[in-house]
Amino acid sequence: MFVVSQKRIYQEVDKNDLKAIHVFKTDANDEIIAYARVFQDHDHVTFGRVVTRKDYRGQGLGNELMENIIAVIRNDYPGLRVEIESQAQVKGFYEKFLFKPIGNVFTFESTPHIKMVHQAM
Repeated sequence: MFVVSQKRIYQEVDKNDLKAIHVFKTDANDEIIAYARVFQDHDHVTFGRVVTRKDYRGQGLGNELMENIIAVIRNDYPGLRVEIESQAQVKGFYEKFLFKPIGNVFTFESTPHIKMVHQAM
């Protein structure tokens, strides 16, 4: 779902999928309409592949998904630092949830990203 939505061509499934907690919302037909994965990466917790299906965007599902991601982190990874690699164009979205950019923008899979850390967990 993520690579199709992002129009990126790379292997979406990786070794982190096996250890991740998959957070998602389904519609009335049990189709996934919003998704992310959360997992521990060495000394911190991270999440990624955050996506809302195109025909459901603009309905607040991204905010709801982030609230669920934060709840999973607080419940399953208490006390761990939270660090993500955000696509640069959505940095402002994560800032609403108390993420702060650190370092410089870098390119990953042909897309500008920036490392961000959560300020309150």
